[in-house]
Amino acid sequence: MKNKLDLEEQEILDAFEKGSLKPVKNLEKKLAEAKETARNTFNKNKRINLRLTERDFRLAHIKGLEEGIPYQTLLSSIIHKYLAGRIIEIKQ
Repeated sequence: MKNKLDLEEQEILDAFEKGSLKPVKNLEKKLAEAKETARNTFNKNKRINLRLTERDFRLAHIKGLEEGIPYQTLLSSIIHKYLAGRIIEIKQ
């Protein structure tokens, strides 16, 4: 079974197969920077208090259970996706 690659992945594979990839200068430094960026991406170091209606709180709990994640993680994910522009408001 073949995996479907997105455009970027296919370009990387093509470059690898052609042998046109070049080594990164300062590999250790670049790896350290990438690891730090990855760590910071998921580093939740700020706490907030958020007041919700009883209905929204209950729905967040239910949806979290359906998704198999804690409701706090669900709400954090929703906020992150909205701020990153991956969730948009539909005005009626």
